[in-house]
Amino acid sequence: MRILFASSEARSLIKTGGLADVSADLPTALSELGHEVRLVLPAYLDSKAKHAWKKLGTLALPPPFPPVEVLEGILPDSQVSVWLIDAPLYFDRAGNPYLSPDGHEWPDNHLRFGLFGQAIADLALGGAPTHWRPDILHCNDWQTGLAPALLSDRPHRPGCVFTIHNLAYQGLFPRSAFDELELPHHLWNPEALEFYGQLSFIKGGIAFADRLTTVSPTYAREILTPEQGGGLEGLLAKRANVLTGILNGIDTHLWDPRHDRFIAHLYDPTDRAAKAVNTSALRTALGLENIASLPLLAHIGRLVEQKGIDLILTALEPLLAAGRAQAVILGSGEKRFEQGLEKLAMRYPRMIATRIGYDEALAHRIEASADAFLMPSRFEPCGLNQMYSLRYGTVPIVRRTGGLADTVIDASPEALLEGKANGFVFDEISSAALSVAIERALDAWHKPDLWAALVAAGSACECDWRTRAREYVELYRRML
Repeated sequence: MRILFASSEARSLIKTGGLADVSADLPTALSELGHEVRLVLPAYLDSKAKHAWKKLGTLALPPPFPPVEVLEGILPDSQVSVWLIDAPLYFDRAGNPYLSPDGHEWPDNHLRFGLFGQAIADLALGGAPTHWRPDILHCNDWQTGLAPALLSDRPHRPGCVFTIHNLAYQGLFPRSAFDELELPHHLWNPEALEFYGQLSFIKGGIAFADRLTTVSPTYAREILTPEQGGGLEGLLAKRANVLTGILNGIDTHLWDPRHDRFIAHLYDPTDRAAKAVNTSALRTALGLENIASLPLLAHIGRLVEQKGIDLILTALEPLLAAGRAQAVILGSGEKRFEQGLEKLAMRYPRMIATRIGYDEALAHRIEASADAFLMPSRFEPCGLNQMYSLRYGTVPIVRRTGGLADTVIDASPEALLEGKANGFVFDEISSAALSVAIERALDAWHKPDLWAALVAAGSACECDWRTRAREYVELYRRML
């Protein structure tokens, strides 16, 4: 099949989160299965600077947009062709794809991603300058949401899949944005792009794509509820017959403790003594007291309420104060959480190490060194770190939600007896519930045979992208 994969970010070119990993790994896996894949992205300043690109030609867009250049290259470490939509007025900027350097959303994001959606729709019809017509258009998240709406009444269009990575981000703009984009009048109604008087980009994908997917089976069910539907649960319920949850995969070449170039000592995840070499090296590097008799807890991620960082702060302090565990946390986000972590590190400097920001090499070293990984998310469409942890013999402690529920099996007596248990799972959104789960994990850590069973079950997980890509191929075929 010919597949046009549209996203606002992809690892190696531009990345702010998990969407970038999916948008690099899934097209690569589809290509390796023999399909012809093109990945289309905005031509951000950083993306253009990182690799060599050739001009493919000019794409003429309807008003209010100027013509744009289409640049062509190859996604690093793959055979996937990349098309960049080069519109300097909209994308030649410092900052990340969505936020200005001062941390605020770009005020013209509706125009920036409106242009991108229009360009995706035009490329999907196979005209100049590519003259390549896909069988499938696969759009991802609100930044691509206008494309399915713009194609909805076009003859001979490709089949369209729209993947919801996180429904909390919907691409909402005032009514004036709809008029400024000069969108067809029939799209302004509650069955299309209008959302309580606002323009909703994500509704374009949800309402008009032929098939909808989310990044885990549990999240597909959760977004049908008022608690996690973000006001769109009614529309999603109407389209439930075309909604599928397909769990994300991970790059099992990049995340492999047997070959990881970032870590101090290569090891098999079931070799506890070899893993301990990494733990000791990380403790020394980060200024922690090197106490082998203490478990090391970890967290990597955005420091926001969704990720339950407030629960982690509350649950950790008594453990650190009592000298029962150490911790390392890497991430950035809300100032109140960053400051809370820094204060905790000042109170217990030899027991907890915090690093504000993101460091890819350090993330690998933490996964290779930690005994247990904390993910008490309030909601988690899929989550990747719990799968990285399973690969590295790091036992996840998670709340039962979204992809966490689909990948982590609680260490209940029944699951342990069946050899399936690979972590610790709790339900209530509270620091008390997290503390109970941590206590269960600490107790297991001091029982070598029990801990070894958890690690062995986790390291056997099938979380590679090729398996997931086959599920998408089957979905594409059913749709066609």
